[in-house]
Order: sequence, then C-alpha cells, then structure tokens
Amino acid sequence: MKQLLTITAAVSLISGICIAKDQMPIIQTKYTADPAPMVHNDTIFLYTSHDEDDADGFKMLDWLLFTSTDMVNWTEHGAVASLKDFKWHGRDNGAWAIQVVERNGKYYMYCPIHGNGIGVLVADSPYGPFKDPIGKPLVWQKEHWDDIDPTVLIDDDGQAYMYWGNPNLYSVKLNEDMISYSGDIVVHPHIEDYQEGPWLYKHNGKYYLAFASTCCPEGIGYAMSDSPTGPWEYKGHIMDHTPRTRGNHPGLMDYKGKSYVFGHSYDILRLETPDHHERRSVNAAEMTFNTDGTIKEVPYWKDIELKQIAPFNPYRKVEAETMSWGYGLKCKPIGFRNMTVTNIDNGEYIKVSGVDFGEKGPVKFRATVATDKGNKTDKNSLGYIILRAGSSEAKPFAIMPVKPTGSFDTYTTYTVNTQNKPTGIQDLYITFKGQGDNLFDFDNWELIK
Repeated sequence: MKQLLTITAAVSLISGICIAKDQMPIIQTKYTADPAPMVHNDTIFLYTSHDEDDADGFKMLDWLLFTSTDMVNWTEHGAVASLKDFKWHGRDNGAWAIQVVERNGKYYMYCPIHGNGIGVLVADSPYGPFKDPIGKPLVWQKEHWDDIDPTVLIDDDGQAYMYWGNPNLYSVKLNEDMISYSGDIVVHPHIEDYQEGPWLYKHNGKYYLAFASTCCPEGIGYAMSDSPTGPWEYKGHIMDHTPRTRGNHPGLMDYKGKSYVFGHSYDILRLETPDHHERRSVNAAEMTFNTDGTIKEVPYWKDIELKQIAPFNPYRKVEAETMSWGYGLKCKPIGFRNMTVTNIDNGEYIKVSGVDFGEKGPVKFRATVATDKGNKTDKNSLGYIILRAGSSEAKPFAIMPVKPTGSFDTYTTYTVNTQNKPTGIQDLYITFKGQGDNLFDFDNWELIK
C-alpha cells in the first residue's frame, strides 16, 4: 500500500470538516498548475496545466479540466487538449498556462507553445474536443521567448483583448472570430513587481490585471485601470510573496455573488518530500474588495477557509472522481468524457464535502466497479467500499463487498442496504478496505431514498 503521511499539520479534521488554517489544494489526484476558471451554465470549468508525476523541472504535455458547482467538490474530466493538437511546432514539452473563453457558442483555448508562440484551439463544447482552426501560431514574436501565459477578456461592448508575456507585457485586440487580431502588438510599460502570468478581469466596471509577481518566491500582484487597454496602475498584492511557496499564477472569477482567486502551491508535493520539484497543485480562496475597488489582500492558502457555497446532492448518479479530498488515489479515462478512480489501496478514501442526506437518509447505496482479480463466479470478496458520515472513523452506514468482475474493463453495479442512516448535511467518506494494492476501479455511485 502507498505510504500516506499522517497529515496532522496539513489536514486537521474536526467532525470531518477541514479547519481554516489547514486549507489544502482543491485537486489531489494529479499535479495541477496555472488555473484558468470559466463559468458556464452555472458550473465552474477549471482548466489547468499539468505537471507530470515524475517531473523534476517543468514537464508539461497536456491541459486538464475539472468542474464544480460548490467550490470544494471537484469532478475530474481528464486531458481536454495537448501539445499534439498543434501540428506546426514539433515540441514534446511546454504546455504552459492557458485560458478558455466562450463566444457565440464556441469555446476558444489560448495555449502557449513555449518557444513557438501562442496558438488557439476551438471546440463546440467546453469539454472539447478542441481543434486547431488556423494551423499556425496566433502570435509569435520570434526574436524572443516572451510569448507565454495568454489571458483573454471579452468586454461588454464585444471587443476582445488578449494579454500575455514574461518578463514584458503585451496585448492585442482580437477580431470577432477570436482566431485573428487587428492592429499592432502593444508593448505596455513595466508594472511594478510584474513577472508573468497575467489575468485580465473586469468587476463592477473596473479592469484588473492580476499577475505572478517577481520571482522568487512569486506572489499574486495586481494593477487596475479604467480601460481594458490601460494605463495600468499597480495596487499591491492579492497574495503576498511567501517562502512557503515558490511560484504562483492567478485566475480570477465571479461566481454566485462571490469573487475568487485561484493560484497554485507545492503543498501536495510537501506531503511527499521536502525536496523541490516542479509538481504544483491548484488552490482557491474567496476574494473581497474595498469600497474603492481595490482588492483586500488574501492570506496564504493554508491560512484561510474555502467555504462550500451549496450542499451536495447524493441522490443521483455521481461520478466517483468527484471529491473534495482523495490524496493517494488516481483517475484515468474510460471511454469518451468518462473517468474512473483507480490505484485504490487499503485504507484510502474519497471525501465528498457537505452532503445533504435529507431528513430521513438513504436506504440503499449503489456503486459501479471493476477488477481483474478472479472472475465473476468467484464468491469471495476482493474488498469493501464502506460509507461513513461526519468522519473517516465514524460508524459505517453502508458496507459493500466488491467481488471479482473478471477484468478492469468489465464494470459491475452492486447495491446494498444502508443502516444507521445519516441525516442532514455532513461530509461523506467513501473508504476502501482490502488486501494489498490496486484493489479495484471505481466508476460511479449513488444513494437511494
């Protein structure tokens, strides 16, 4: 079994609720960085870059997608685009920070190909598939390697703007087709503490340019303007430089009446080793404003609480890769736009926060799993899925034996009755028990009233 650290300093639990001073990254099944949130149809679509598990320096090959409707429980959708979607560059590394925006029912992904400019992909769905509509870079200043970290804003009048650059800041006006631009590339005056990773954002009529501030370590700085083209006035930090992290990269959004800042840290890596590798993890925090529109400084991610903004409904088919915590587990694709939880070892668990069990609680638990150990006629269980409410050590309210299905490609659905039915809003712990490692794959689950 994978040796999980006792995370007393990182994740303290009081009745299963993560306390404020120990807020950890929102994704744990993969290393993620450069968060790019987009709101569509009342759902947060969080696109990220992806540090490989064996990365030492930057080893980044594709871009991932996660979704949420409550800010703490996130569903993994896997890679939605990669360097291979661009045929014109020939690079096998360098899938750096992106942003996705929607216009007229199309979804445009702006991607830096490190050393080869900025490309653009387009899709009919925010889930992809994304394709290259122009077969060449949208922007490439071949005299330098500044062309990274694109950010795009479509203003209220319909004009779209793209900013990018390290260490210099550039912008263009995009045409309505979103895959070409008009006019010259603008080089902006240096903004105090600006390093890279610009994020263009509009709130209450004011324009904000957030950015990764001068390395190292990087914080999240920002400037303001009354125009999307500047001039930009430096205002300070959304999150100050801190030795607890090395790099950062902002993504800002408004959602359900609140504003949020996303960034990244090395806090998941620190559960495994004190040594430095480029294996980052995305964090998020609520962001608030002063009366003059300036942003109140946000403490470091682990010193604040990211609050759930809506209860979680368990009385439907839930993808198993939906969780607020799942350290030690992995997710892999199975079929089109579907993922499964894998690498399940004895003692590991999925936490789903703020589950609304209702007044009476569930009467049944149903789950779909697969394993290649044994065959379907074997009667012996390979392991168990055990449900607890409120704490990972609470008395179980459902115990499901998992029997051999014959193959990891063969999924079987099991249903068991519940007991000690939980009620009200509590955290749900889906725990795994069995002999050895890689017990089974877990596709989806639901509670039944």
